Amino acid sequence: MAAAPVAEQLNGFVRPPTDAETLALFVPSTDRAAEINDHIVSHPLSIRLRAQEGVTESRPHMKIPEKMRQYNLTGGTLMGENKIEVPPLSFSRTEDELPTLTQLSYLGPSLCGHPGIIHGGLLATLLDEGLARACFPALPNKVGVTASLKIDYRVPCPADRYIVLKAETTKVEGRKVWVKGWIELLGDEDGDGTKVVEAEALFIEPKGAKNMARIYSSQ
Repeated sequence: MAAAPVAEQLNGFVRPPTDAETLALFVPSTDRAAEINDHIVSHPLSIRLRAQEGVTESRPHMKIPEKMRQYNLTGGTLMGENKIEVPPLSFSRTEDELPTLTQLSYLGPSLCGHPGIIHGGLLATLLDEGLARACFPALPNKVGVTASLKIDYRVPCPADRYIVLKAETTKVEGRKVWVKGWIELLGDEDGDGTKVVEAEALFIEPKGAKNMARIYSSQ
């Protein structure tokens, strides 16, 4: 019986929910979270991307087994009231030769470095994960690790705002993949043109990747 929780967690990694299933797994626990969730799900950008052929909609963090989320930085530690209040909503083109991703999120006032300004390290973390998630479908076994990440901060990112992260795979060579992306403030129809931070990254699929857990995979 002592092994039951471990088996449950392992099963969650081995058989994660599908992309479609993740969309129904998040249940807002507060009225504020429900309001934020509704804004993201029903935003014109989400509606437009949802209607495009070849686009996969998901909430990747919901693929992490529930009992393991407390050990995950963005899927657990940084989630919650006044933080990343709802799991980011992602729209990916995973079947393209050079895959892309668009992700909508809300960043609350408890994620600041300076008062009212989102911590730059958090933005770097979001880009690291977002760029990785965008390009992983181009790798042979759909999983990799960060080899390099170059960040350029443009303007301060205000707290208590909705953002959109956009990432584009630019080059693939075997187990290596290059990707670029940025974070904008979310406007009425799309990003409002204010790029707060940009990044370029190289990800490499490690040897033995075939046996690694694919909790963010669309497979």
